Amino acid sequence: MSSSLQLKALLALTLISVGSTAAATEPNSTAHQAQIDKIVSEISPARIQATIAKLVGFGTRHTLSDTVSETRGIGAARRWIKSELERCGAASGGRLQVAFDTFTQPAGPRLTQPAELMNVVATLPGTQAESRERMYVVSGHYDSRNSDPMDAKGLSPGANDDASGTAAVMEMACVMARYSFDATLVFMTVAGEEQGLYGSTHWAEMAKQKNLQIGGMFTNDIIGSSRNDQGKIDNTQVRLFAEGIPNLKDMPDYLRVLLATGGENDSLPRQLARHVKEIGERYVPNFKVNVIQRHDRYLRGGDHKPFLERGYAALRFTEPNEDYNHQHQDIRKEGNLQYGDLLEFVDADYVAQVTRVNAAALASLSLAPAAPQKVQAKIVKLDNDTELVWQANTEPDLAGYRVVWRETTAAQWQGGVLVGKVTAYTVKNMSKDNYFFGVQAVDVDGNTSVASYPSPGR
Repeated sequence: MSSSLQLKALLALTLISVGSTAAATEPNSTAHQAQIDKIVSEISPARIQATIAKLVGFGTRHTLSDTVSETRGIGAARRWIKSELERCGAASGGRLQVAFDTFTQPAGPRLTQPAELMNVVATLPGTQAESRERMYVVSGHYDSRNSDPMDAKGLSPGANDDASGTAAVMEMACVMARYSFDATLVFMTVAGEEQGLYGSTHWAEMAKQKNLQIGGMFTNDIIGSSRNDQGKIDNTQVRLFAEGIPNLKDMPDYLRVLLATGGENDSLPRQLARHVKEIGERYVPNFKVNVIQRHDRYLRGGDHKPFLERGYAALRFTEPNEDYNHQHQDIRKEGNLQYGDLLEFVDADYVAQVTRVNAAALASLSLAPAAPQKVQAKIVKLDNDTELVWQANTEPDLAGYRVVWRETTAAQWQGGVLVGKVTAYTVKNMSKDNYFFGVQAVDVDGNTSVASYPSPGR
């Protein structure tokens, strides 16, 4: 459907929907965008398999491993990653900007000496003036380790942890570089994760210092296996970890508002996760995005954590059942049990499915308008309606807004109404006491932003 026809359909639905109740409307359009369908279809398991095999072939990618050799160690790995991303960028017209993000990490518990570390960062600038400063970041870590986190010389193939995530990021960068997006996309492979999240912490802190507008961040870490330690295959879902209220000593005002209004499940990461689940399952059929309401696995962490700590919405993708015999293990065989993070235990078709979910969500977010700002639920009188107001978006292709709602025990949005290009709307006969509400921005092609949670306003 053309943009003009989609806009007419959107406006028609708006006229029908205004004043409707939850039973009469749907929260989101189920229509597909042709560009996103094409991106998803171009994700290649064969290329992903070849990338993982190449990374495994460097022997070890330990943070303190060889940086001079052309065939072994983290130095060879990062130079190859950069050259591959540059090749993809050149083949796609040169818009993909690839560079090392280099810094010196001081010695620490898992670093015996100061080390020069390098993230490999590929940036695809947005093409819409009003949106290009807004960016979405996706990462995987290319360093590896075995049983001893300090062993910089032993064989450490890191096929699943995390060549799988690195391959996903590289595949997305190479495919998506051929397309244009309103907002900016950053494809990042980071170092030093196994030593202390060093690469992601460095980049996240730089982003915070520069006040970068990161609308969302995904990390892909251990997305390579569809088989658990009992041999059970589950290739139909991925876990998506999403933080609620963070554990902070000093709580900022916006988090106090969430607590005061019962919105613990409406944090920025949870809102982002709702969007990723809806879009991912729309474009990747028969594949479930299983939102886990924790910041990460129990008392563990990943490269999204430094972004969360700096106030950004960040999520972690991880396979449904980890096999710890193939994670952080020296390669060895004990009886019939093979230990080690080997290529033979990676399922490239499964990695491709997770990559498709990532790509669909990133494309949707970067084509959509920004989430509405200064959304408030007005508290001026006692009644059973819910009056919402918000600040107008500035994107030239904005078609209007959608008000969405769900019951207080529901995880996903259950209903919604398109309200047109207005900045206030009253949902009749639906009390803010009984439902959670949000406001989304919608463009002329039907691309929809993440929902914004309303703070109380008088």
